[in-house]
Amino acid sequence: MSANAGQVVLRSRRGTEMAASFPEIVAGIVQLPDATAFDGELVVWDAAGRLAFERLQNRLARRGAGSARAAQECPARFVAFDVLRLSGTDTTGWPYRRRRATLESVFAARGLIAPWVLCPSTTDPATVREWLTWTSVGIEGVLFKRLGDPYRPSGRGWQKYRCARPRRRSSLSSSCVQFAEHVRSQMKRL
Repeated sequence: MSANAGQVVLRSRRGTEMAASFPEIVAGIVQLPDATAFDGELVVWDAAGRLAFERLQNRLARRGAGSARAAQECPARFVAFDVLRLSGTDTTGWPYRRRRATLESVFAARGLIAPWVLCPSTTDPATVREWLTWTSVGIEGVLFKRLGDPYRPSGRGWQKYRCARPRRRSSLSSSCVQFAEHVRSQMKRL
């Protein structure tokens, strides 16, 4: 997701432009600094608080008045898990530790609210173990990023750890929850 001079570029991993289907995300750019880009995922939750991948897929097909109605009925959220540009400064060469701290400070300083959601992150193995039990809400697993690595598009250099029994497909897949490199060694004990 990129916001620049009041314009939003919201693309899927494969490059499909999605802004017309998600007017609530487009409207939310007023909360962001200009010339800012986040990496993240769109999600829709159902009434029970589970990730609703099917609803997200249905939203992609709607445009115009249909997308506005859908935004009221089942609003999408953008779960941000990395910052790629901030106020015109390219952050992709920064280590993840610095990008994550920057992302957290943007959320705090600007008081970001819906449609923006800060993806949880931890370096605590006990927290990771707990999160891996959340399959009932649609989490399929966790993603590990090395704290010292620059941004690598398309997940290169990241490692995924899937839950043993995912119960349903999630739009978050395994890419929402992020963890530091030292947690990886702890996961081998699970």
